[in-house]
Amino acid sequence: MSMNRKLALLPFILLMLVVVGTLFLSPTTAPPATPYPIDTADTAWMLTAAGLVLIMTPGLAFFYGGMVSKKNVISTMLQSYICMAVITIIWVVVGFSFAFGDSIGGFIGNPSTFFLMKGVLHGKPWELAPTIPLMLFAFYQLKFAIITPALITGAFAERIKFTSYILFISLFCIFIYCPLAHATWHPNGILFKYGVLDFAGGTVVHMSAGIAALVGAMYLKKRKSYVHAPARITYVLLGTGLLWFGWFGFNAGSAFGANLLSVNALATTTTASAAAAFTWIIFDSVRGRKPSAMGTCIGAVVGLVAITPAAGFISIAHSLTVGVVSSIVSNLMVEWRTKSNIDDTLDVFPCHGVGGIVGFLLTAVFADQHINAANTTGNGLFFGETTLFRVHLLTTLGVAVFVFIGTYLLLKLTDLISPLRVSEAEEEEGLDLSQHGEKL
Repeated sequence: MSMNRKLALLPFILLMLVVVGTLFLSPTTAPPATPYPIDTADTAWMLTAAGLVLIMTPGLAFFYGGMVSKKNVISTMLQSYICMAVITIIWVVVGFSFAFGDSIGGFIGNPSTFFLMKGVLHGKPWELAPTIPLMLFAFYQLKFAIITPALITGAFAERIKFTSYILFISLFCIFIYCPLAHATWHPNGILFKYGVLDFAGGTVVHMSAGIAALVGAMYLKKRKSYVHAPARITYVLLGTGLLWFGWFGFNAGSAFGANLLSVNALATTTTASAAAAFTWIIFDSVRGRKPSAMGTCIGAVVGLVAITPAAGFISIAHSLTVGVVSSIVSNLMVEWRTKSNIDDTLDVFPCHGVGGIVGFLLTAVFADQHINAANTTGNGLFFGETTLFRVHLLTTLGVAVFVFIGTYLLLKLTDLISPLRVSEAEEEEGLDLSQHGEKL
């Protein structure tokens, strides 16, 4: 058996060890004598929100799949779908514990806290989501963990080996995503205590994915055939619709209840995305380009990305500004990227990375304590206070350094274990056939 085939068996062996381990463990616990009070309306909404967030990953698959060449559509889409399988297993075993377990220095959770979902079904509700079951909170957060590594795939599409990709996203989930989620969203997390406001994942999801995408594009270098010929613009339109639809669960669901805050998040999400989509095609038109379906879709997603950290902290009026500013900045970054030597296939860094950074900084400009009383850090720069903006500026730099260095090391480790780049012949044939033996 070749070395590559032996390495491909490693994930399967690890999975079997997990299954065997569960036979000798009893992770369940008896229900408490007095059940914790649960709000049925909040629970119903959060069940819905969890489903909405999950549908974003198939939406992303169509969004990315329509943009690549015809011979790589299946491979690109599968890279999103496989995250729903791989990350779910990691999350259930140790991921949720790493992200939301008992804090170890504010950087990571204790892996034994919720190992194999121990005590989660009847556990005490999460401190920041006190009206819904802990199990629901855990699996709602899983959907965020699933889509984050899937976002990265657009940067190295059409040239990464599938088995190596699986190893990389596993490592990314454990060593990049979970620590960031813990630091930002756990009450004892270092960034949470520092005063960072990230409503639904500006740092945890979009900045981490966007910066990791930049590193991935640089590490894997250019494709041999550097011609961008989208296979199905209709797929991109469909994917955008699913993403926009699911994003209401992403942002409004992060209020953890059927309440006024979730309504504000839904409204700001709608307006920011609309403003960004329209701004993108207007900005293109001003520079002599035709208003395209692709541009409209990319603009809409950039607006959704940028409003994510701010959705529950700013007003609807300010969300329009977030959409406009993020759209222009990302559009200019796409232009810069096309003139550089960085082959970020689907412009993940200019759209998700830069869009997330812009949205995160604008959160610190427009945050209003009248909208979210849980904001104890203070109002934004627009209201004459500087503390929050300083906190977000330093956090942006810190997160960027952590993700950049961490991702490079994980890519290097993955490459040593199982080469990341497909051969020239496999790339020329297309990843659909060379990696999966399938074609459109």
